[in-house]
Amino acid sequence: MSSNKRAIVIKGDGTGPELVAAMTNVLKTCNSGIELIAVDAGSEFWEKHGGNSYITEEVWKMLENSDACFKGPTTTIPNPNAPRSVAVSIRQRFQLHSNIRPIKTYKNSKVNLNFVCVREATEGLYTGIEFKINDDAALAIRKITRLGCERVIKTGFRLAKEKSFNKIFAITKRNILKETDGIFMSVVDKIKKEYPSIDVEEYYIDNVTQQLVKNPERFNNSILLSTNLFMDIISECASGHVGSIGNVYSGNYGDNYAMFEPAHGSAPKYAGQDKVNPVATILSGAWMVDYLGEKDISKAIFEATENVIDENKYVTYDLGGNASLSKMANEIASRAGLLLRK
Repeated sequence: MSSNKRAIVIKGDGTGPELVAAMTNVLKTCNSGIELIAVDAGSEFWEKHGGNSYITEEVWKMLENSDACFKGPTTTIPNPNAPRSVAVSIRQRFQLHSNIRPIKTYKNSKVNLNFVCVREATEGLYTGIEFKINDDAALAIRKITRLGCERVIKTGFRLAKEKSFNKIFAITKRNILKETDGIFMSVVDKIKKEYPSIDVEEYYIDNVTQQLVKNPERFNNSILLSTNLFMDIISECASGHVGSIGNVYSGNYGDNYAMFEPAHGSAPKYAGQDKVNPVATILSGAWMVDYLGEKDISKAIFEATENVIDENKYVTYDLGGNASLSKMANEIASRAGLLLRK
């Protein structure tokens, strides 16, 4: 199988390289024709080579000449002198305005969930505008623009229509953040007029968090839509219901480019132990090849992964099993390959 598509694959830090290796092995087993080009970026590379970015100019040029990219888990050092995170840097450089994280449970879950978190991914508090007033005080600026809101809100409504969802929960704290969340909700109200069959309900973020713990099924068959930090928190909270954050995959979409990544971090304490859950990385890779046109391969990987998790025989420790990272990934690869040969 051949393809003229090219994807840059950032190996990442901590457990990133072994997870990315497992994902690429699944794609190769499925005979993906997409050219995968592995590169280094992140804190481990930066600590060895220095510079003002986790991403070198050479890698930036490679990204600019690719059709999509995959970001393995990377570490972001919580130090004012450290560079901006790999994910935020790529989202802002390529204007990947819509981060999408599906929340869907498996057969053995205690609850039955199916909804999608849609997050604005280029502005808000993640613009990184902050400064010290003095040694005892600092300010961070929450930048919300009408353009940024329009792009992600249009994504949310389009996705709701595509999935036949008739409800969008717009998540704000507008009683406190009257100006910034006021812009967000004014755009929601404007775009809703184009989708009369979709109901919109505004929820404050503190209430949504409570409801996700108390009664998450109320959000089924809906889109949860919000600004950058709020939806980062909400999607992580929702992830707690799908067995493990290790199951949660995501895509970051712009108008002409996309980046795919597992929703979890690099877990450096488990690096090299062949231990952590590969599902989020594998499914993010499957989503990437879907974006690049290999829809049959993507479908087979998703089906194989669901079968492995539902069977509960070859799963990692966080899902209650004792399989290694490689064992679970190889099982998914084998089953996906068989599905494609049927």
